[in-house]
Amino acid sequence: MIDHAGTSYTPLVARTDHALETAWKHLTGTPPAGWGTAEPVNLLWSPQQLTDLARDRAPDPTHLIAVGHPNHPAIATHRTTRTTNGVAEDITLTLGYTEGQTPPLDAIEPLAETLVTHHGLTTMLTTLRTAHADLTLPPHLEPPPIPVSFTLGSTDVRAIGLTHSRRPPLALRPRKLGPSTRPALHYPLCDGNDAQAWAALHQLVAHLQAAPGRDH
Repeated sequence: MIDHAGTSYTPLVARTDHALETAWKHLTGTPPAGWGTAEPVNLLWSPQQLTDLARDRAPDPTHLIAVGHPNHPAIATHRTTRTTNGVAEDITLTLGYTEGQTPPLDAIEPLAETLVTHHGLTTMLTTLRTAHADLTLPPHLEPPPIPVSFTLGSTDVRAIGLTHSRRPPLALRPRKLGPSTRPALHYPLCDGNDAQAWAALHQLVAHLQAAPGRDH
């Protein structure tokens, strides 16, 4: 039995550019509280220090952890990699909510729009699961997460083809995000209560990978 029951909400598993603070503010109203390259986190949040560290370590990647304020549990892992086009970030952001709170699922599509338009979002997967609201891990298995939505950035949409990307063999209609000339697509999968959403996600990914002329 979980003593501190709640919801562990992972709205952002994304590959993008300079987006961690943007996502954190969008979903919690504040930036992260602290960061570090290992636990325990002991440095106050500072985008400038993160930038300096990544620059000093380049071309090697930089790994770090960010945490939220005590009144809103949140933790993120963040990997910065130098690419031919600049800097890419791989982020996993997890937020905790108590039983009486509702995860802001309606904030995901606007967040995806912001990340697509201003941060070069490549992909984003949002999941929801029942777990400790304080984000601690118990010494036993917990229910797996359920995928809520998937966002495909404009570069991959263009590579796959907009027509093919918009027509997965599923009962869902993706929504266009970003500039009309280079749209991204946001695929809503479920409200977090349908375990069959994993099957839908696998079908969607298989469909996108099977695009004519796409390398596999």
